[in-house]
Amino acid sequence: MQGGDAARGKLLLAQYQCGACHRIEGVAAARGQIGPPLDGFGQRSYIAGSVPNAPGTLVRWLIDPAALKPGTAMPAMGVSADDARHMAAYLYATP
Repeated sequence: MQGGDAARGKLLLAQYQCGACHRIEGVAAARGQIGPPLDGFGQRSYIAGSVPNAPGTLVRWLIDPAALKPGTAMPAMGVSADDARHMAAYLYATP
């Protein structure tokens, strides 16, 4: 993911408590079962089942999920554009 630092993204996924809802490989205590597991994210065709999976789209999703899929259960967590790029870099780097 261009412009993102996967190592920083891993820390940010923990900081934003994404693991409260999602299981995220390699992120301590990320064992949530409310949302889908986030392993193999780069191999997925869609985000949230209907939004085409592309790096720029994932960044926008992390910033404001409801803008891309109104009514989604995923809350806006106040993620900045820079943080979203780092988080996306980690998600695309995990197998």
